Amino acid sequence: MHRPFREEFADTRPASLVKRLLAMLYDALLVIAIWMIVGGIGVALNDGEAISSQTASHAAVALFNSALFCATFLFFGFFWTRNGQTLGMLAWRLRVQTLEGSRLSWSKALMRFLCAIPSLGLFGVGLFWMLFTDERLSWHDRWSGSCVVQLPKTERKKS
Repeated sequence: MHRPFREEFADTRPASLVKRLLAMLYDALLVIAIWMIVGGIGVALNDGEAISSQTASHAAVALFNSALFCATFLFFGFFWTRNGQTLGMLAWRLRVQTLEGSRLSWSKALMRFLCAIPSLGLFGVGLFWMLFTDERLSWHDRWSGSCVVQLPKTERKKS
């Protein structure tokens, strides 16, 4: 399904590695804040009591890690499917879109998110891969059928 953006730009180009890393740094700070909120909710639900049995402790850790994973995906998925920009990407005028230039669907956003884990987890090899290709696509871009583009500066109207 083709879901175009509200505003179209004719002169987009692939985003540079430096700007992508800076946007990731901004977003990492926001994700850490979300994790702190989820952690606070987890402590509140547990009433601050220690879990007595070993099995219950493992289950609680697995549930907590799942909650962090889901909250992180919902953060990125919401922004990627809504306007193609997280808050960090907005600051650096970057946008994630399909290779055809439309918004990501939730399934493409999930694929991008899941593919970014090994791409970034292997010491960032999947991200640095973009330096060696003509298309400037990282592993998770290529695997999910998406790309990150640099948006042009918009002119402000004087009143």
